Amino acid sequence: MKIHTGEKPFSCNICEYSCIRKSDLQTHMKTHTGEKPFSCNICEYKYITKSRLQSHMKIHTGEKPFSCNICEYSCIRKSDLQTHMKTHTGEKPFSCNICEYKYITKNRLQTHMKIHTDEKPFSCNICEYSCIRKSHLQTHMKRHTGEKPFSCNICDFRFSFKSSLKTHMKIHTGEKSFSCNICEYSCIRNSDLQIHMKTHTSDKPFSCNICEYKYITKNRLQTHMKIHTGEKPFSCNSCEYRCIRKSDLQRHMKIHTGDKLFSC
Repeated sequence: MKIHTGEKPFSCNICEYSCIRKSDLQTHMKTHTGEKPFSCNICEYKYITKSRLQSHMKIHTGEKPFSCNICEYSCIRKSDLQTHMKTHTGEKPFSCNICEYKYITKNRLQTHMKIHTDEKPFSCNICEYSCIRKSHLQTHMKRHTGEKPFSCNICDFRFSFKSSLKTHMKIHTGEKSFSCNICEYSCIRNSDLQIHMKTHTSDKPFSCNICEYKYITKNRLQTHMKIHTGEKPFSCNSCEYRCIRKSDLQRHMKIHTGDKLFSC
């Protein structure tokens, strides 16, 4: 009944956490002590509770008992499925109090807030790269190792992550899962849709500190800054042509191959 009444009689004496069950408090206290008594016998991961270790073991067995009834998504944890279902309902209950972004989970909002504080707790031990998310650092490290274990069976592209390969395959199938609710635009990636939506709102949060140009994405601003620095990282291997953008080089190469840019 405490679930219905909202009563949480057990409180942590270190932080503001409170809960219904004494056992939940005992589990929580281990986050402060760092105690992780349950170890995986395959890799080096350790966990606070036996149930979390059991969930982890499914990574090694490949077991994904929870499935979405709308798409092909399946996962290890029921909580992950509940989070995923919000991508279909559009529910985003966690809002940023600085900008207009909303998120499905509190964790994602907390990660987003680091954009505003400029906090980047994860650092590369090879170069100066730092980032907000551990997953981004793991992705970055593969640039140093060159590891790309996932390959497309249609073309010769290879990827560092299975998720990147899945997204790439949509290029071959023509699938565009994300659609704009204002115009007819559709795309493969949710991130591309979020960028597109800014064309309707005129939101351009990234400003050049030299001239008055503003951009929708940080990447576009970084490309623009090369105009001021004179940097031209893309070069033709047939002539002396150099340029700022890869797309400009691809367009230029058609001069040498004889491909026509536009056909009547």
